[in-house]
Amino acid sequence: MSTATATRPTTAVRSAPSTGTIIRTTLLIAGAIIMLIPVVWAVLSSFKDTSELAQRPPTIIPKDPTFSNYTEALTSFNFFTYFKNSVIVTVSATALTLLINSMAAFALSKYNFRGRNALFLLTLATIMIPLQVILLPVYQVVANLGLVNSLWGLIIPPAATPTGVFLLRQYMLTIPDDLMEAARIDGASEWRIFWRIMMPLCRPALAVVAIFSIIWRWNDFLWPLIIAQDESVYTLPVALARFNGQQVVPFNLVLAMSVLTILPVVIIFLVLQRHILTGIAQTGLK
Repeated sequence: MSTATATRPTTAVRSAPSTGTIIRTTLLIAGAIIMLIPVVWAVLSSFKDTSELAQRPPTIIPKDPTFSNYTEALTSFNFFTYFKNSVIVTVSATALTLLINSMAAFALSKYNFRGRNALFLLTLATIMIPLQVILLPVYQVVANLGLVNSLWGLIIPPAATPTGVFLLRQYMLTIPDDLMEAARIDGASEWRIFWRIMMPLCRPALAVVAIFSIIWRWNDFLWPLIIAQDESVYTLPVALARFNGQQVVPFNLVLAMSVLTILPVVIIFLVLQRHILTGIAQTGLK
């Protein structure tokens, strides 16, 4: 007589989180909430009128929400021109930054030449030099090239960044050199190896550099303030500063424009966050 042995499905028993994990998670959530409070307040206040903004103590949720702040702000100054300038500068400068930094990182990670490490250390050392120190000589170079008061003057000078070179180089070091050797055996040129092999494999690191560049270019104020001397080439941060410098500051309009200014960066970050986390995890930023 044969007997069938019934097997019961085994269920994995999850262990309770440790005290350290609970404390760390609680602190991270609390920190995230604290960081988001000013942003949430700015978004909610952008729907308040001037009288409600002047109330003391201030209200958190608007009593009578209105979209007139956005419509009035869009018509009060040439917002779309400033927005277009910011988009052109941000997109063009980011594309140029990715190209220049990836080419430099490719050379510093995959080619053996005399002085490679010294050149890489010299590139990293420039991180410690603030913009204010080199502002005058860079401006003189830009003025001699005739790029003052033009969008090219905002795009070209800060294109190469040592941080981007470092991140891309660290990522490229993890890519096996055998791929390059196999491509060379098949007759691929160095440019084809760089463009068709290295660049697709570096997409997570490129996403990290791209989001850093986008945030920096979009929010940059000092360099556009010096180069953009005509209102037609103002970017949004410069235009908001001039708009905020009036005798009677319309805080309701300033808040509405600030929300519209930070919205594109938030959207781009949400789109690229998966690549950003992967890139940061694999480039040594832990």
